[in-house]
Amino acid sequence: MTLARLAELHGVATAYAPSEGVTVTVPEATVVAVLRALDVDASTPEAVAAALGAAERAARERLLPPTLVHWQDGPARPDLGLLPGTRLAVTTEDGTTVTGPAGAAGKGPDWSGLPLGVHRLAAEAPDGRRCTATLIVAPAHAPGPEGRAHGLLVQLYSLLSTRSWGMGDLGDLRELADWAGRTHGAGFVQVNPLHAAVPGAPTDPSPYRPSSRRFPDPVHLRIEDVPEYAHVDPARREELDRVLADAAELRERVLGKGALIDRDAVWEAKRRALELVHTVELGPGRRAAYRDFLAERGRALEDHATYQALAERHGHHWRRWPEGLRDPRTAEAAVRADAELAARVDFHCRLAWLTDGQLAAAADTARQAGMAVGIVHDLAVGVHPDGSDAWAQRHVFAAGMSVGAPPDAFNARGQDWGLPPWRPDVLAAEGYAPYRGLLRELLRHAGALRIDHVMGLFRLWWVPEGGEPTGGTYVRYDAEAMLAVLTLEAHRAGAAVVGEDLGTVEPGVREALARRGVLGTSVLWFERDWAGTGRPLPPEAWRADCVATATTHDLPSTAARLSGSHVALRHRLGLLTGELERERTRDAAETAEWLGLLQRLGLLPEGPGEEAAEIRAFHRFLAATPARMVGVWLPDAVGDRRPQNLPGTWDQYPNWRLPVAGPDGQPLTLEELAASPRAHALLRVLAEELGARTAPPGARSV
Repeated sequence: MTLARLAELHGVATAYAPSEGVTVTVPEATVVAVLRALDVDASTPEAVAAALGAAERAARERLLPPTLVHWQDGPARPDLGLLPGTRLAVTTEDGTTVTGPAGAAGKGPDWSGLPLGVHRLAAEAPDGRRCTATLIVAPAHAPGPEGRAHGLLVQLYSLLSTRSWGMGDLGDLRELADWAGRTHGAGFVQVNPLHAAVPGAPTDPSPYRPSSRRFPDPVHLRIEDVPEYAHVDPARREELDRVLADAAELRERVLGKGALIDRDAVWEAKRRALELVHTVELGPGRRAAYRDFLAERGRALEDHATYQALAERHGHHWRRWPEGLRDPRTAEAAVRADAELAARVDFHCRLAWLTDGQLAAAADTARQAGMAVGIVHDLAVGVHPDGSDAWAQRHVFAAGMSVGAPPDAFNARGQDWGLPPWRPDVLAAEGYAPYRGLLRELLRHAGALRIDHVMGLFRLWWVPEGGEPTGGTYVRYDAEAMLAVLTLEAHRAGAAVVGEDLGTVEPGVREALARRGVLGTSVLWFERDWAGTGRPLPPEAWRADCVATATTHDLPSTAARLSGSHVALRHRLGLLTGELERERTRDAAETAEWLGLLQRLGLLPEGPGEEAAEIRAFHRFLAATPARMVGVWLPDAVGDRRPQNLPGTWDQYPNWRLPVAGPDGQPLTLEELAASPRAHALLRVLAEELGARTAPPGARSV
C-alpha cells in the first residue's frame, strides 16, 4: 500500500481497467521503473518510505501547485485551499501586477478581470511561507469552425504533381487547396505531420516519429519557389541543372516506373539545390525578415539548427556524440568556436525560415480560395529518442521510457511506439513552456490543428525500456493544464482543434474535450451502437462536434473495404487473427450491412454494385450526420485500394512511401486527380449535400 500511495502521488497507475468489469494489476517492477524515470527511488521498502514521506511533506508545505488554471467560465473566486490572510500577487504577461488577499474558506481573490494569458502568481502566507506558480487564464473553449465544412485528408508526400521532386511538397499543397476551395467549395485540407524528420539515411519514413515536432522539415520545400533560386550565380547554374535532372528522374521513377517514394533521395537532391541557393545573398528586405524570424524563434531554433549541424558531422545518435556535445549549452559554445559548424547552423536556420514562408503561402492560398477552415496541420504524439527535441529538451523527457498502448481487442501484445514521453512533473514546474512553444509554432499557419492520440493530454501508456508493452502502465498528466494551454494558444491563433480520439478512451475524456471545444474524430466503420444492438449508428445519432470520415491513413481505403482486398493483404502478410475464409465472410457481411443501410436511407440511388457510386453513398451518409467537418480521404476520391500505413508491419509493407493511385495501382499526378471525373463526382456530392443541409431557405447550393 505504501508503494501504491507513492505511485498515486506521482500519477503512476498501479492497476488499470481495459474494459468494464476487468482490472489488471501493474507489475511492481514496472511501477518502480516508472518512478525511477521521475527521479523517485522506490527500489527498496526503506526507499519507498523515505520517498513517500518527502512527497507528502512537500505537498503539505507548498502553498500552491507549480501551475494553476483559471477558466474564464469558471468561478471568479476559485478554491485554492489557502490559509486566511495569505497575500496573492498576479503579474500578467504585460507586466501589470494585481494584488489581493485570499478570501474566506481558502478561496482566492476575484480573478474574473484577469486577461487571457500565462501569468506569474506569488503567494505569501501569514506563517511566512512563500511560493510562486504559473497561472494560466484560459478561454472557455477553443474556436470552432463556422457552420459545416467538407474537405480533403491527404498524406502530402503521397501527392505528386508534374513539378514535384519525387514526393509531394508545399507547392502541391498550395495547388490542392486552391483547386479544392475554388472548384468544390472545400473548407479545409488536412495534412500529415510536416515535422522535421531524423537526419541521415535511411531515415524513418513515418511522419509520426519525427526528430522535432516544433520545426517543419525542409524536404517539403518547393525549391523553385524560393526567391533566391532565380538568382543563383551563372557559374553554379550547370550544377543546379544537374540537380534538376536528378529531380526529374526521381519523379519519373515514382510516377512512370512504379518505384516507391524515396524521401532520402529527394532530400539529397533538395539539399544540393538549397546549398547552391544559399550562396545567393539576401536582399535588404529579405535579410531583415530573416533576422526577425531568428529573433522570434530564439534559442529553440538555434538548438534545432545546432543539432542538425552536429548530426551531419557525428550522426543523429546524439548519445554517442563527444561528451561535451550532448548538452545543448556546451554544444553551443563548441559550435561558435568552429566556423564550419557555425555556417551549417545558419544554413539550417535559413531552411526553417524558408519552409515557414511556404507554409504561410499555403495558408494564404487556402483562405483566398474561400476555405472556411484552411490547412489543418497534424501534431504527432511524440518524437524520436535520437532526435532534435529529445536532445534540446532532454530534461523534459522521461529517460528509459517509451510511449505505447496496452493490450486490447485489436492487439493482444500491446504497442510500443518508441517515443519518449514528456515528464508531467517537469512540464508543470516549467509552466508548460515546452508545450506552449510547440503549439504556438504549429498554429502559426494552421486553420485547425489535429492532435494525434489526444487522450495523451490525460494519460499515456509508459513502457520501460527493454520491456514488453504488456508490462507498461498509465502515467497521468494534468489534463486541465494541458487543455488550458491548448485552448489558449488555439484562441490566440483563431484555429480550431481536432482530437484523434479513436481506440481506448477512458470514461469522461470525450466529454471533457467537447466541453473545451475540441472536436473528436468519428470514423464510419467504428460508429456502432456498441452498448445495444451493435448495428451501425443512424446518421442522426452521430455527435456533431467531430470530423467525420470514412477512413484514415491507418485503415483500409473505402475501395479496399468494398472489394475485400484489405483482407487478402492482411492474410498475405500474416496479420489475420482468424482463418481467411471466416475473415472474408465476416468482412463481406459487415460491408453488406452498411450497403443495405445506405439503400434503406435512399443514399445509394444508383443501386449496389458500382464501386464509385457506393463510395459516394458513404459520403452522402457522412453529410447526413450533424458532424461539423466531413473529410474525404483523398485516395478514396480516385479508388486507391492500398493503405498508406498498415499497423503491425515494418519492412513487410511500404508504409508511408506510396503515391496516390487509381484502382489499378497506377500513380496519379495532382493534375490527373484534379481532372478525374470520379473525384469531381464525389466532391460534388459533398458540396451539394452540405450546401443543401446548411444553406438558408432559398439559397443556392455550392
